[in-house]
Amino acid sequence: MGSRGPGDRIVAVMSAGLPAPPGPVTTVAGVITRMEAIETALPATDGLACFNRMYLQVTRQISSRLGEGFFTDPAFMTYLDVAFASLYFDAAGGPAVPLAWQPLAEERANTGIEPVQFALAGMNAHINHDLPLALVATCTALATSPEAGAHFADYQKVDQLLDAAEQSVRESFESAPELAVDHHISAVSNLIASWTINSARDLAWNNCLLLWAVRDDPIASGLLAGSLAGSAALASRLLLVAV
Repeated sequence: MGSRGPGDRIVAVMSAGLPAPPGPVTTVAGVITRMEAIETALPATDGLACFNRMYLQVTRQISSRLGEGFFTDPAFMTYLDVAFASLYFDAAGGPAVPLAWQPLAEERANTGIEPVQFALAGMNAHINHDLPLALVATCTALATSPEAGAHFADYQKVDQLLDAAEQSVRESFESAPELAVDHHISAVSNLIASWTINSARDLAWNNCLLLWAVRDDPIASGLLAGSLAGSAALASRLLLVAV
């Protein structure tokens, strides 16, 4: 048996404990079912589980809003939700861990990192890298463009749901009884205060427009996607510092 390289170690860590995917998801209900399976399979302290809990909470809210008239174009948002989640599932259980997700894959078992750090690092990788790609894929598949119709307005409506989820995660951490006397927890609170979902989503939309503009240029689009992956990985490493 040959020795393992660094890449093999990362794949093993990321896929450890995950159920074998039955196939690609095609509906929002399928997305929720897959996330619930991940939640059941992983211990609550696992770094991937910490992110998955937050993502599942938001996806359930989006699912309920899709049938309530909350979105102007629910068909577009449904396709986007599935395409977006599929990139997460590919990263978590695929044969190789994308660069943007590698910091979380490498640190998910580190007991010196708080759950809130894992949750936000996962959101960082998913929003700053995966979201622009999912938006371009959705527009391509539905023969539309990012700036057409109500796409941007609907995109911004998701911010309302994410605001509540992010605030809930931060409050659950910051309300810990030991916060006032534990310098470790205070340091973590200061660390995560510099990253917000709304800012990340604003940047993701701009990067979507850039990717859309160069979609017919394989070299330019590849370079831009690579840059997004590298910057997302760097931000996640900073969020996952054990302080």
